[in-house]
Amino acid sequence: LQLTRHASAPAGVLAHGDERRLGVARALATEPRFVLMDEPAAGLPEAEVPDFAAVVRSVRDEHDAGVLLIDHNMALVMDVCDRIQVLDHGATLAEGTPVEIRANLDVAAAYLGESAVHEEGS
Repeated sequence: LQLTRHASAPAGVLAHGDERRLGVARALATEPRFVLMDEPAAGLPEAEVPDFAAVVRSVRDEHDAGVLLIDHNMALVMDVCDRIQVLDHGATLAEGTPVEIRANLDVAAAYLGESAVHEEGS
């Protein structure tokens, strides 16, 4: 998880992205079958999201743990998720693969606005 260089540092002095990695490391310490990640990209600079996506993929692929990811950062969601469930006001709006979700007009209307749907369809 790229934390070795901070092995002797107190958690309170870590940069925000490293704090997130430390949280993942703590979760993995018990060798779970599933890891719940609730808004792990919240507050991360956009430039750090691809690196954090690699951490999430590592949990899934190298640590053989299922990941339930809840996040508003669609770049992260689309990058690491095999299946996506989109909620709108607490109700399921769409469910599918990243490709299916990207192509879903209801999702585009709910999250990008009707004008974006019409512009793209023109």
